[in-house]
Amino acid sequence: MLVLIKPIYVSVADRNGNNYLIMALNKWTKFTVTADINTEDVRSVYLAFTTPSGLESWFLRDANFYTVSKRLRDKNEQINKEDTYEWQWYGYNEVEKGQVLEINLIDFLKFSFSGGSEVSVTFKSANGLTLVELSQEYIPEESDLSKNLYVQCQIGWTFYLANLKSVIEGGVDLRNKRDDVKSSFR
Repeated sequence: MLVLIKPIYVSVADRNGNNYLIMALNKWTKFTVTADINTEDVRSVYLAFTTPSGLESWFLRDANFYTVSKRLRDKNEQINKEDTYEWQWYGYNEVEKGQVLEINLIDFLKFSFSGGSEVSVTFKSANGLTLVELSQEYIPEESDLSKNLYVQCQIGWTFYLANLKSVIEGGVDLRNKRDDVKSSFR
């Protein structure tokens, strides 16, 4: 799997008017991870992100979405803008709550996430592959590095995108679903 992490560059000019691109100071508030999946079926990859059953196949133990009128969406029903969610992972008892901020039902999804951050996901076909580009931004800065969402989320998304690739390409789910065995692969 190809995973690209994009640095942020800014254009600056020197005293003579020459422009240069330099890497901006990373405040650890945003990252982008890109994964390639060996399928031309962009729609199936998109549905893996935009239906509760799709998310449960590679990412979550339990994915519940609620409409604006508080109706629980069916597991195979596609989510929509302003839906709220409650998610649980294997190996964790906490419930992540958030909201779908934007969705176009074709190739884009944006939702609120941990610590007030936002995650945007785009899907496109390129050279016989489906590319999934996931960006998480507005990550709060944390002085305690053990609680650093930038690092923890980037590691998590990299694993889960690799798991998505594995599930779609070969049907193998890499997550540890056993409560009696502690592992980093949850």
